[in-house]
Amino acid sequence: MDRFASNTQLVIFDCDGVLVDSETIVCRVLAEEMTKLGMPATAEELDEQFSGRPSKDCIVDIETRYGGPLPPSYFNATERRIREAFHTELEAVTGIHEVLEKLQTTDLQTCVASSGPHAKMQITLNKTGLWDYFDGRIYSADDVGRGKPWPDLFLHSAAQFDIDPAHCLVVEDSIAGVKAAVAAGMPVIGYSHNGNRARQLEAEGARVINDMQLLLDYF
Repeated sequence: MDRFASNTQLVIFDCDGVLVDSETIVCRVLAEEMTKLGMPATAEELDEQFSGRPSKDCIVDIETRYGGPLPPSYFNATERRIREAFHTELEAVTGIHEVLEKLQTTDLQTCVASSGPHAKMQITLNKTGLWDYFDGRIYSADDVGRGKPWPDLFLHSAAQFDIDPAHCLVVEDSIAGVKAAVAAGMPVIGYSHNGNRARQLEAEGARVINDMQLLLDYF
C-alpha cells in the first residue's frame, strides 16, 4: 500500500465519472435541451460548471440563466432522454470492476458518496453491474444539508462506519468533490481519464491518476 494511503480503513467512491461513465451523457442532453430554450450551451461547458455538484444546485444555476422557473417540458424531456441514453449507452468506468474485485480481497471497507439522488444511482449502478459491490453503503447529497464542495456528505459517510476522516480515502473526478474531501480532512485521489482536469485536481490537493487501475497501487 502506498504511504499516502497507509492508514486507510474506508475507501469512499464518487459515482458519476468514477464508477459510471454518465457525465458525458447527462451534459450532452442538458446542453441540447438548454439550447432549445434559448440558452446555447455545450456539453464541455456544462461539465466544467456542474461536475460533482448536486442536481438541485445545477437547476438553480440554469434557472438563473433562464430568468425564471424552467417549464415542465424541459424536465420531462431531459429526464426521458437521459433515462433512454442510460439504457442504451451507459457503461462502467473502464477498470473499475477490477479495482472493486481487488478491494474485496482486502480488509478495507467501501461505500459510495455521490451528489446524485438515490433513485439515479439505483439505475446507473444496476445498469453497469456495480450495485452489489455497495448495496447498503450508498449515500447521497440528499442525505445531508449541503452537497459538495461542502464536506458534509463525506463526513456523513465516514460516520456510518465510525471511522475517523483521516483514515478514509476518497476517489473523485470533480473539483467540487476534491474540495469537499480536503475540507473533510480526507486524502483524495483525483481521477482524470483524459487529463482535462488533472492540473485543477492537483491544485486542489488530489493525487491524480489517469487510469482507474492505477488506483490498485494505493491498496
